[in-house]
Amino acid sequence: MGYKVVVVGATGNVGREMLTILSERQFPVDEIAALASRRSLGTEVSFGDQTIITKDLETFDFEGWDIALFAIGSDATKAFAPKAAAKGCIVIDNSSLYRYDPNVPLIVPEVNAEAITEYSKKNIIANPNCSTAQMVVALKPLHDRARIKRVVVSTYQSVSGAGKEGMDELWDQTKSIYNPVTDVPPTKFTKQIAFNVIPHIDKFLDDGSTKEEWKMVAETKKIIDTSIKVTATCVRVPVFVGHSEAINIEFEDFLDEDEARDILREAPGVMVIDKRDDGGYVTPIECAGDYATFISRLRQDSTIENGLNLWCVSDNLRKGAALNAVQIAETLGQRVLKKG
Repeated sequence: MGYKVVVVGATGNVGREMLTILSERQFPVDEIAALASRRSLGTEVSFGDQTIITKDLETFDFEGWDIALFAIGSDATKAFAPKAAAKGCIVIDNSSLYRYDPNVPLIVPEVNAEAITEYSKKNIIANPNCSTAQMVVALKPLHDRARIKRVVVSTYQSVSGAGKEGMDELWDQTKSIYNPVTDVPPTKFTKQIAFNVIPHIDKFLDDGSTKEEWKMVAETKKIIDTSIKVTATCVRVPVFVGHSEAINIEFEDFLDEDEARDILREAPGVMVIDKRDDGGYVTPIECAGDYATFISRLRQDSTIENGLNLWCVSDNLRKGAALNAVQIAETLGQRVLKKG
């Protein structure tokens, strides 16, 4: 016996990935529904070898459905997630709306699966920000061994994190570089993204940081440990899929780089590719389509007493969004619902 599953926002990048990953991981689905806004009504999407016609989110009745994976913006989630939850359908939300709600668990299954039982307070589970998800998978096993005091992270985030519009803008601007007749001014991003990098993701806050940077701070504390200090600089780069992060970690206790490498090799969801040769590391183009969070360039930081540096790469549409949501559904099934 399996589950009745709804994918909300099934025509977007993340929604389509959710359908793909549910099929790839053979999640026990008895029945599936793909929902979209009225402007996308009737669009065909794929679930394994099935073709599904999208239904209208506004008129859909969630009664009798087990799990709803939401991949729509915060405004639409605010309108429809409570309706689904009130009908007994457990919502796994990919937006930022519920991440900081104390009554909603923020889950990365490799890190804090035990917190999933808190879903019953609102019948909602939050999926973290894409840049946070891959980082905490790498941090947690190291924190368990040597206690992390402080993290300094610089991100190199792909345009797919800004949705289809971001990917289209990079593609169109790149083509226009070689065609002087065509001019593609920035609309999704604040500056040209082709052949450029932009140190600005989401809105600016009063202290000069951006909301994306604040998310990494707040979410790491909620998922791993409130005592960890985090400072982040988030940068958009001209890469279609795959977020990269340069992470500097300061520990309470000394942790040798070789031991850290061994710990990460055994950590769930982590793949260590770390050879000190040309090409002995992972780049975004190599991680696209993969489930793992890849760790490379692991080395001691000699400027502080107990420090390490590492390079962390993951497919943001997968571990940063759709894969993590499906893993939450799997964890929910194993620990709480126990069907399938």
